[in-house]
Formats: sequence, structure tokens, C-alpha cells
Amino acid sequence: MNHAQSSPNSALNQALTRQRNAYFANPVPLFGERKADLLTLKRFIREHQEALCDAISADYGHRSRHETLLAEVYPAVSGIDHILGHLRGWMRPQRRSVDWRSFFGASNRVMAQPLGVVGVIVPWNFPLNLSLVPLSYIFAAGNRAMVKMSENSRHLAAYLITHMPAYFPPEKLQFFDETGAVGIAFSKLKFDHLLFTGSGQTGKAVMAAAAQNLCPVTLELGGKAPAIVCDDFPLKTAVERILFVKLLNAGQICTSVDHAWLPAGKVDAFVDLARSLAATRYPRLDSPDYTSIIDQRAFERLLAALDDARSRGARVLCLLDGPAFDAATRKIAPHIVLDAPPDSVLMQREIFGPILPLRTYSALDEVISSINSGPRPLAVYPFSYQNDTVQYLIDHVMSGGVSVNDALFHVGQHDLPFGGVGDSGMGHYHGHEGFETFSKMRPVFYQTRLSSMRFLWPPYGKFAEGVLKFLIR
Repeated sequence: MNHAQSSPNSALNQALTRQRNAYFANPVPLFGERKADLLTLKRFIREHQEALCDAISADYGHRSRHETLLAEVYPAVSGIDHILGHLRGWMRPQRRSVDWRSFFGASNRVMAQPLGVVGVIVPWNFPLNLSLVPLSYIFAAGNRAMVKMSENSRHLAAYLITHMPAYFPPEKLQFFDETGAVGIAFSKLKFDHLLFTGSGQTGKAVMAAAAQNLCPVTLELGGKAPAIVCDDFPLKTAVERILFVKLLNAGQICTSVDHAWLPAGKVDAFVDLARSLAATRYPRLDSPDYTSIIDQRAFERLLAALDDARSRGARVLCLLDGPAFDAATRKIAPHIVLDAPPDSVLMQREIFGPILPLRTYSALDEVISSINSGPRPLAVYPFSYQNDTVQYLIDHVMSGGVSVNDALFHVGQHDLPFGGVGDSGMGHYHGHEGFETFSKMRPVFYQTRLSSMRFLWPPYGKFAEGVLKFLIR
């Protein structure tokens, strides 16, 4: 049953109250309970794997089953395994040193304690990954969760709403569909933490709504993540790795390569290699391995962006023989765009599709200056075997994350935090940082039976003066 159909505000508030009461009844679940939650989540994924792939494909019109397994099912399952291997250590209170001059014999601890109820707002592009991976860290930290799915994930949302209650009671986990009013109401709830993944524009609205409750937020947004191919790096390898990421999910990934920088003189060779590679990996536009654009609005936006570039004098190159797109299946062939003007739509907005503009440079400082003149990207991808060159780019271009000599893969490393910076987001999850994001890292000071502060109680006199001089010396 979709609890959000008739009265979203009422249903959401009831769900939050139910989870909040359950949290107060059991505020710090022990390791065994958290482990059981994680294993249950993993069991759900394994037992419903094929149905989940089918539901996501139905939402897309067509989504490669292998891409869903690779980019959604595998990260969720392997991420749970990683957490289970570290959770006991993460939960252990941390000892901190005490200034011996001030508090003789006292001790300090930092305890990772559950926040309570966490809200998760999930986008449509990787709806299983971006709901279940955060849930694994939320449960690891001992919390409860309410999850709001995208309006473009109706089949998956219906499946989760129907089947997840057999694995988790609503006081632990509840999913909600987007019916047109749920998203606004959801972001206004007084959660203990709110995780949002999506566009920067929507992220601003979510943050503003959460601010009314002083609810802390983690925002995972996007941006124009560049690949920077340096002169020493083998061009064929760069093309293989960039195109794999660019065409995965038809480019509909917030950490995809948005555009690529090449040394002047290497563009034609890059295009030739890209044509050959694209034809090998996707022989036809109707290949079952090639994913559709999510909806008609996005499909038309991408075609309009190509038309805009053409009208401004850019060269638009389709990498496959045959039609450049298929309106019936909402598939757009891979494209490379050359000489797109800086004020064109492709260069101003995050592309989020299978279109790769190429830009050239003579000196790396040109690239650095161009990137730094815009919003900070969610990722940057330097390609070079020269360690000093790579470090120079890392030092001079701030981004949410970095993959060196590849793209996207920093996101899939379970021991690395994932998050943006500036316009590309704030906060982290994944890894130990994900556990801490959904925990209160609570400082606890333990005083001794005999407090050393007794030597500084008023009325102050020469003895207190002497003690202070000793402490401040």
C-alpha cells in the first residue's frame, strides 16, 4: 500500500512519529541488531534481484540489465560486506587524551551514537544504489529511515513499497512514492538528518525547507565534471576509459565525464578512436546494452542542446552509423561535439546524457583557469602518468572527488568518502565518514572522584593565582 496517496502530510507525520517513538524506546541498538539489519537488507537485494532490474528497466523504458547489476546491485551488496567487516570497530568508543595540567586522572571518550530518524530523497538515475547504499550506513549507525523515491521511479517505488515490509517493519524503514506533493512535505519534516541526491536547483529548495527545522543535510548534487587528458597519457586508453563512463547509463550519472580536455592536435585521433570503440560496444542504437533516456522531457532537452550547438557553429558528430536517435525508445546515439561556444547550452549546463564536448588546451593552466572560473565540480579526472602533473591538478582544481587515470571509480571505493563541495554538494557518505555522517560523534568527559578544579574555586587567592600561572606558563 502506498501510504502517501490520500494525505501525504498526515501519512508522513504518522510515519515519522512511529519511527521517532521506536527510536526513543531503543536509542542505541547493539552490534547484533545492526548486523541483522544489514544482513536483512542484503537478503532482500539477493532475493529480489531480477525483479528490481525489471522494475528499473520499466521506469527507463529500457535499462540495460547488466548496468543495473554492475552499478546498483553490486555496490549495494559489496558495500554491506565492507560495513560488516568494520562496524564493530566503528562503534567502539574512541579514547581521547586529556590535558594533564588541567584534569589529573580524568578521561575523554567520543561515542558514535544514533541520530534517530534519517530522511533520504532518492533520484531516478540510480534509484536502487542511491536508496540502499545510504540505508546500509544509516542502519550501521543504528538509525531508522524514511525514503522518498523519484516520480520517474514509479515501478521501482511500487515494488519497494509492496515487498520491503516483509523484511523491515515501518518503525524501522518505510518507502514513499512521489505523487506530486510528497517531495515538498517530505523535505519539511523534522528529521534528525536529511540526505538529498539530485539537481542543485532542487537541492537549494530542500536545504531551505530543512533549515526551518535546523535539520542537518547532506547534499549530493552534480556539475560539469571534466576529464583532463595530458600529453603523456596513451590516447587509446583514455578514449576507452572515458567512453565507458560517458556511455554507462547513457551518460545519466552525476559523476560522469561531462566534457574532456585534450592537448591541441589530438582531437581528430580521439574522434577516430571513439567512433571505432562506440561501434564495437554498441553496434546498433537498439542494442540491449544501451540505455534509454529517462523521460520525454530529458530526451527533448538533449536534442535541443545538440541543435543549439549546431546553430552556433559547433561540429556535432554521431559516433554510430544509422539514426542519431529513436523517439519511440528515447535512445540517443553517442555524440561528440567540437568547437561548442562557451555560451552554448552544452557548455553552460550539466549535460547528463551521451554527449561529449571536446575542448583543447596548450598549457594546463588554461584548463585550471577555465574550471576554476565555474562552479566546483563533483569530480575531476586527470589522465597522466606524471605524478607531479597529477598532483598539480589535484592541488589547483578543487572538486568533490578525484579518479586518476580513469573516471567515476572513486565513487565505488567503499573505504573512501563520497561527496561534493560548493555547488556540487556538501557532506559525505560511504566509508567510515558515512557511518559518522549518520551518527552523533558525542564527546563525553569523565571526571575523577577528586576534581582538580577544586584548586580554582572562588574565592580566588594567591594559591589560585599560582596554579593559573603554572597552567598558562
